[in-house]
Amino acid sequence: MRRLWIVAGVVVVLAALALLIHLAWGREGFDLGTAGLGSWTYLATALLVFGDAICALLPGETTLNAASTLAADGQLELWLVILAGAAGAIAGDSALYWIARGFSGRIRPQLDRAASNAKVRGALDLLGERASILLVAGRYVPGARFVVNATLGLSHYPYRSFIVWSALGGALWAAYTCVLAYLVASALSGFPLASVIISGAITTIAIGAVIVVVRRGRARQPPPSPRPPSTTSR
Repeated sequence: MRRLWIVAGVVVVLAALALLIHLAWGREGFDLGTAGLGSWTYLATALLVFGDAICALLPGETTLNAASTLAADGQLELWLVILAGAAGAIAGDSALYWIARGFSGRIRPQLDRAASNAKVRGALDLLGERASILLVAGRYVPGARFVVNATLGLSHYPYRSFIVWSALGGALWAAYTCVLAYLVASALSGFPLASVIISGAITTIAIGAVIVVVRRGRARQPPPSPRPPSTTSR
């Protein structure tokens, strides 16, 4: 029964991906001449972002970039795209949390593989160990997002605290991603595919710049001075 549900979930997510690609790109590339995309596009967006939280191979950020580009062209409502992205992100975080908490034996090998990635490990080291910071800031690094949510589920981190910070992080991430893509698409009107690519590139460059700055700042900090030897006699 569990395998049946997993297969069904994969089918739903893949169907959503196919639908979004068909609606956004059409038969002639990225076709913005098709009006009336409808509510199915928002559902497909939410499902793809949901699936991305569980499987990083799915295009969560790219989905939001594409939907926001359509919004800049007037075919979708930006606030609904943001809402769909936030809902999918929050629900996906919770799904992975409970999967890790209930099926630790199956999720741990995947967690170990993701955590062994040098970029993911470096990002987590920079963020520290506070769950609140990891849940909010870790969203911007796909592999780190998986590691954080799965680890908190495995460790039985209180779900009440998890959902609060996950909701905040998911909402901020969706708003940032969508607004950025919307602004880029508005500035590059007539070049929708370039807008999607540039939006993703800006986020990647920004994350890399932040990591470099933080690392250099830490490297310049003087090492802690040694403690003086104790003079207390016994």
